[in-house]
Amino acid sequence: MQIDIEWEVGKETSVPYEKIAREIVEEAVDFVGCPYDISISVLFIEDEEMHRINLENRGIDKSTDVLSFPMFELESPGAFTEELEEDPGNFDPDSGELLLGDIILNWDRVLSQAEEYGHSVERELAFLIAHSMLHLFSFDHMEEEERKVMEEKQEAILQNRGYLR
Repeated sequence: MQIDIEWEVGKETSVPYEKIAREIVEEAVDFVGCPYDISISVLFIEDEEMHRINLENRGIDKSTDVLSFPMFELESPGAFTEELEEDPGNFDPDSGELLLGDIILNWDRVLSQAEEYGHSVERELAFLIAHSMLHLFSFDHMEEEERKVMEEKQEAILQNRGYLR
C-alpha cells in the first residue's frame, strides 16, 4: 500500500496527521474489502488554496473541508469487479497497485469544525478521511438512502480505529 502524504500548510502541528491518515486509509480499504494493494495521495492545504481548487475543479466559488478525486468510478459502490482490471490505466505499471485517487484536506476547516462540533481535531481529521475514502470507493450522499449508508460506514470505520465522538 502506497500512501503519499504532503503537508502544504504554513504552520506545523502536533496532531499526528500522518498516523491518522494511514490508519483511516488502511481501515477503509479493509472495511470495504478492497482486494488490491492501493496507491493514494493525501494533501493537506489551507483554506485559500482549497477555495481556489474547488472553484477550478468544481466551479464552486467557496472553500470546503475535503475534496476527493477518484481515478475511476466503480459500477456499484465498493464493488470491485473484473472490469476494473480490464483497464490497465487503473493500476501502477511498476507496483501493480490500484491507483485509487487523491484526497485534499483543508487544515483550517479540520481545526474549526472540530471546535464547532465539540470533538477532537484527531476525530475530525479521521472523519474527513473516512468520508473521502468512501467517495473514492464510489459511495455518495446525494440521495437520503445513500447518505444513511455512507454515514453508517464512516462511523464503523472510525469506531474500528477508536475515533469516537
